[in-house]
Amino acid sequence: MADNFQYDRVGLAGPAVRQRAVTPSDSTILDPMPRAIVALTAGNVVIQDGAGTSVTYPVLAGDRLDFRAYRIMAATTATVVAWE
Repeated sequence: MADNFQYDRVGLAGPAVRQRAVTPSDSTILDPMPRAIVALTAGNVVIQDGAGTSVTYPVLAGDRLDFRAYRIMAATTATVVAWE
């Protein structure tokens, strides 16, 4: 399949190029850090940043959190995927 943008630099302002399922965990570090978290189902997403601060975000299915999460904590009730 042709990719007319294969030599373009992937930046935070452009579209994601990879996706992966995220299993919430209080110990697993997201590596690599995603550019965004997308909710597949409604619920809460508890995001921890690199400084160790956790914040709970209520989300609906389809919501996108443009945040480079360090961890998705186990208290998360929504099903989420990470976009890179």
